[in-house]
Amino acid sequence: MPLVLDASVTLSWHFPDEHNEECDKLLDGLWRDSAIVPPHWRYEICNVTLGAERRGRSSSNETTELLNWLDLLPISVAAAPSDIETMMLARRHRLTFYDALYLALALREGLPLATLDRALAGAAQREGVALSIGQ
Repeated sequence: MPLVLDASVTLSWHFPDEHNEECDKLLDGLWRDSAIVPPHWRYEICNVTLGAERRGRSSSNETTELLNWLDLLPISVAAAPSDIETMMLARRHRLTFYDALYLALALREGLPLATLDRALAGAAQREGVALSIGQ
């Protein structure tokens, strides 16, 4: 079954200190099932990796390798959920708008959410969204 993939899980595949067996299993399954992401997902990945480069946690070559590798994965960019609905979710669960986009997408598509973000996972559970990771 496809799932909604957030940046926290994606970045766990890149940063050795965030490596996680559960996320690795999800990556293996991704080749069978695929994932969808909201339009800002790639920008979020770029922003985090750029910050990591500036702090010496990662190199520009590693970032380029990650971005090229992500292009090979079966990940589709979905149309953005409604701004109004997303804003309501963000307010109700005290999430950033960016995190609420993942939740709104999972709700709209009726798909499980893969996240390592505790606040987002908690909000998903309260909204009745199944979690692939983050339980």
